Amino acid sequence: MQTCLECGDKIIGRADKKFCNDGCRNTYNNKQNKDSSNRMRNVNNRLRKNHRILSELKFKDNKTQTTNEVLESKGFDFNFFTNFKVYKNGAEYRFIYNIGYKFIEENRLLVVKND
Repeated sequence: MQTCLECGDKIIGRADKKFCNDGCRNTYNNKQNKDSSNRMRNVNNRLRKNHRILSELKFKDNKTQTTNEVLESKGFDFNFFTNFKVYKNGAEYRFIYNIGYKFIEENRLLVVKND
């Protein structure tokens, strides 16, 4: 006899069933997937905010230009990005998930979206 992974109640039904109901399944998975520390939660929140700010820009052919001031005024934090890529031509892009940017002048950025 199997028991629910969340509450320990007896499970009735299929042999491979792990939870007694949807509520227990949701509670268990939410516990497993929550950010494990305040630092991790803060970093993820900053990444989400940066991604949201970039995704709200008006793109044409998956490209746009903006300034540091525009992004900073919306709360963009240049210290947080998910990856850094240097292309063969020497261009350095910082990406936040699928949206990247590079500095093209002292105060201007080229922002690109990879769909």
